Amino acid sequence: MRRPLRILTVFAACSLLLAAGAADAAGKAPKHLKKTAGTGAVTASYTDSGPEPLLAKVFDAIEANQLELAMQQTDMLIKAYPNFRLAHLVQGDLLLARSRPLMAFGEGGGAGSGEKIADLRDEAIVRLKGYRTKPPADYVPRYLLQMQPEQKYAVVVDTQKSRLYLYQNDNGTPRFIADYYITQGKLGADKTREGDRRTPIGVYHVTSSLPRQKLTDFYGSGAFPINYPNDWDKRQGRNGHGIWLHGTPSDTFSRPPKASDGCVVLANQDLDTLSKSLQIGLTPVIISNSIEWLSLDDWQSERTSLLKMIEEWRQDWEGRNIDQYARHYSHKFHSDGQSYQGWIEQKRKVNAAKSWIKVDTGNISMFRNPGKEEYVVVTFEQDYRSSNLSSQMKKRQYWIKEGGRWKIVFEGAA
Repeated sequence: MRRPLRILTVFAACSLLLAAGAADAAGKAPKHLKKTAGTGAVTASYTDSGPEPLLAKVFDAIEANQLELAMQQTDMLIKAYPNFRLAHLVQGDLLLARSRPLMAFGEGGGAGSGEKIADLRDEAIVRLKGYRTKPPADYVPRYLLQMQPEQKYAVVVDTQKSRLYLYQNDNGTPRFIADYYITQGKLGADKTREGDRRTPIGVYHVTSSLPRQKLTDFYGSGAFPINYPNDWDKRQGRNGHGIWLHGTPSDTFSRPPKASDGCVVLANQDLDTLSKSLQIGLTPVIISNSIEWLSLDDWQSERTSLLKMIEEWRQDWEGRNIDQYARHYSHKFHSDGQSYQGWIEQKRKVNAAKSWIKVDTGNISMFRNPGKEEYVVVTFEQDYRSSNLSSQMKKRQYWIKEGGRWKIVFEGAA
């Protein structure tokens, strides 16, 4: 006789997630994907790493009312991840379910804190949802418009799904490598000020590596600071510091989806694996509330359009026609304390003293902001030569949409 099992909260939620996963596998693109006419959604082939594949098997067995198989799968999960607290809680529920039906998730955990049980329930739902609702393989995050050849990888974080995606630069095209469960700020995302316990949204990059030996155990196996606040954040009046990618204390496998003071936190095993792909000063870290995905055709179209604008800007600079050159700059642009108009007049005087200008741009990267503010961060190596001056620099520009056209609102040394 089959034993009944009723773990109403997380196991009921699991049923919904299984249904969602089945729908995606049948070829239906998730709602957050931007479709292209004539382009079908293709189910992704993702590397099954971390505890989620084993956890999913546990819930598959539970859904099929195969409790002994679920127990075997749980034992395998705990053997692979001994400090995974969620697995131990599920194991306790399964043991208790052998003697009586369960009416709530976590009953097998004994007299544990209700708050901790709720945290583990939230973790289970988020982990399974992230594992079962992955984007199709032929879609990429909209924000990775172009990586420099030296940028081997890019990191994209989805705070709503508590998921970090790692992409490889495959001759200019982002290719999925792996994804990991993460936790974010206790009060969510959209950081604006010091101490608000929120994770920032925007385009950042890894600035340094802090090994375990230089940190307390709180940060686990290491940390990778990012450049929050970036130039755009500062212009918007945002402040704060110390936003890192880091690990967890040695006695903890993971934490609930919202548990940090603003950092992006991974399990130590995941951070150790991810760290092999992080390049100091190069790897972009794009943090989004909810990732928008593009087909490769749409991605290529957006990329080509912006590259064309950058090339027009370069050519107009070389042409020494200040009015043509100025059309690439927003009226909100200011430089070294000068207003837009004052800056343009200075450029006009400078150009009048030159008989020719040559500008080369190389190693261009372009990353679109994932937040409500529509801008693209463009970084490149600039080789400037003229009849009376030559210079080389690494430049960073912020382009915004103004009147339906991309324009530069800020630029400076990168």
